[in-house]
Amino acid sequence: MMLHKGAVVWFTGLPSSGKSTIAQAVNGRLFDRHIAVELLDGSEVRESLSRGLGFSREDREENVRRIGYVAKLLARNGVIAICAAVSPFRATRDEVRRNTTNFVEVYVDCPVAVAESRDTDGMYARARRGEIVEFTGVNAPYEPPTSPEVHIHAERESVDEAAHRVLRTLEMIGVIPGEPEAARSSQEDDIRRRLASLGYL
Repeated sequence: MMLHKGAVVWFTGLPSSGKSTIAQAVNGRLFDRHIAVELLDGSEVRESLSRGLGFSREDREENVRRIGYVAKLLARNGVIAICAAVSPFRATRDEVRRNTTNFVEVYVDCPVAVAESRDTDGMYARARRGEIVEFTGVNAPYEPPTSPEVHIHAERESVDEAAHRVLRTLEMIGVIPGEPEAARSSQEDDIRRRLASLGYL
């Protein structure tokens, strides 16, 4: 087992923005590097830990708090908890940040039109027809992060590029060991500037 710190890597963004896909890629790469990691996907948590909750603001906030609590326990025990949830409200995400150690916010920034085009389940269309109320991005708000550790532009970055950006950020802030120089990419300067602006470097 490689030496690393426990952490909470929190993916947030619109429905169908690519959060889960990128989170799964990061999870797989960390696992391949023999790092203790656990993926908490929002849709799966809804069916277990948060069964019975609806989609009102109060229920959405409670869902995020529950995910955050489990992630905190994992991080406290040296696991990197990867969380992928819409988590539309900034204040609730900030609350989770305050209550956890090594919180890394990953904003999967995706225009609504692009997210809707990726929605194979037709949820956006149903929301626009009024069949779903309180659907984030259509008839419920999404508050983007103001200073995320990682800002992914999902409409122009591939899954591999996005996953590398997250991993390199974790390396640069000391959560996981760095890989050889050859594994680094052209994203290096951009990642370093962002972390410097947030006071990490």
